[in-house]
Amino acid sequence: MQARILELLRDEGPLSRVQLADRMGVSRTTIAAEVTRLGELGLAQEVGRAASNGGRRSKLVDLDPDIRFLGISIGATGLSVGITDGRLAVLAARSVDCDIRQGPEIVLAVALDEARAVMAEAGVDEPLGAGIGVPGPVDFHRGVSVSPPIMPGWDGYPVRDAVARELGCPVVLDNDVNVLAVGEQHAGVARAARDFLYVKIGTGIGCGIVVDGDLYRGVDGCAGDIGHIRISDDGPLCACGNTGCLEAYAGGAALARDARAAARTGRSPVLAELLEAQGELSAADIGVAVARGDAYALQLIRDSGHGVGQVLASLVSFFNPSLIVIGGRVTGLGHALLAEIRSVTYRRSLPLATGNLPIVISELGDQGGVIGAARLISGSVYAPFHDARA
Repeated sequence: MQARILELLRDEGPLSRVQLADRMGVSRTTIAAEVTRLGELGLAQEVGRAASNGGRRSKLVDLDPDIRFLGISIGATGLSVGITDGRLAVLAARSVDCDIRQGPEIVLAVALDEARAVMAEAGVDEPLGAGIGVPGPVDFHRGVSVSPPIMPGWDGYPVRDAVARELGCPVVLDNDVNVLAVGEQHAGVARAARDFLYVKIGTGIGCGIVVDGDLYRGVDGCAGDIGHIRISDDGPLCACGNTGCLEAYAGGAALARDARAAARTGRSPVLAELLEAQGELSAADIGVAVARGDAYALQLIRDSGHGVGQVLASLVSFFNPSLIVIGGRVTGLGHALLAEIRSVTYRRSLPLATGNLPIVISELGDQGGVIGAARLISGSVYAPFHDARA
């Protein structure tokens, strides 16, 4: 019951004792007793009186203002770290470039340095807990990465326990796209959605699945790994070792590869110019070329969107979500990518499944991962109070 109170206050803001009792189907006396216990634990407090409805005004209850959570969102080429309050509003955040291929010791050292910096900025000595997202499969219960294709050296590494030792607080670890989906559910365009998909298109491609309001991880924690769905019997070699995977056609690394090929063969004059000036190309450079009127660069974006739409059409027919949210750095390529994803998804799915299906871009940016990681740890921290008693 105490966990439910904390979650309601986190998600809805201050509530009166009467409102809490109504939502939970218990007496006001029971709520008063549970709020008193939470106050003794430093998790909730009474903050005045609610508006009058004609009788005696009920007392308002809110989370303790000193609650702080740490969110760490690690991607293939960068990471974001932030401190939130109990309602998961971001108080301080930092984002830096960092290559996941450097291995867990180096990457986690960077993440912890950034974490200490944001904690100092927010005046936090020790958070109540920390959540972490990483770009690969995760054994959620053990807190370790499992055979991640783009994360050499991370397989079996005890990420959760290593970070918990450094920070001195509880830590949870999950796949980055699951973390982003939870962030979108809490503070983004999916707030009102009970069944939705969050698709991250970055260096890799993944999908967070929310069913009836709850994150679905699958039996082994690798649900939603859509980047390794085969869309061609042959094709480029994927990081997972197979060929023809969606990620090998449409991920950020694949786009960078195709941009280099287009530059070197002369099919894209703008990309050739950028390659000569920079010595390297990224997926973002394709967007620069499109903005300068490069037709071949535009076709690269459309080809990527076509592959993503092809897979999403199958997922829509299978899952029938109410919303699809597209996130990740590749979405910075602009409207052409989203337009192609929508076009293919709607064209190849059953009309009944897409008649009222929005496909939209996430608006949270780097903060989505921070908020999602903080929400995951908040649920973990509150969970022990489900059966708390005096």
